[in-house]
Amino acid sequence: MEDYKTEILDKICYTDLVYERINKKLNIQLPKDEIEKMIYEIIEETDKTEFQKTGKNIYITNNEKNIRLTINSYTNRIITAEKLNKKQRNNN
Repeated sequence: MEDYKTEILDKICYTDLVYERINKKLNIQLPKDEIEKMIYEIIEETDKTEFQKTGKNIYITNNEKNIRLTINSYTNRIITAEKLNKKQRNNN
């Protein structure tokens, strides 16, 4: 199993549009620096077994925070964050 966690924590990057997307998807209103801090903390506290690479994306599922992050595995750019529904939680 590859160590996606370390590489993502070292190289994660954001686009201007992703901040808006994360605020919208999570129904929050945080400034850029707070979003980056939140995302970093979620990745840091998520066990490596919850990192799943499918195609070009890595999905990071944190059931404690009820959130899934999607990261491009080539660029380490965050694509989106979404709340987990019951079905997604039970599948992991």
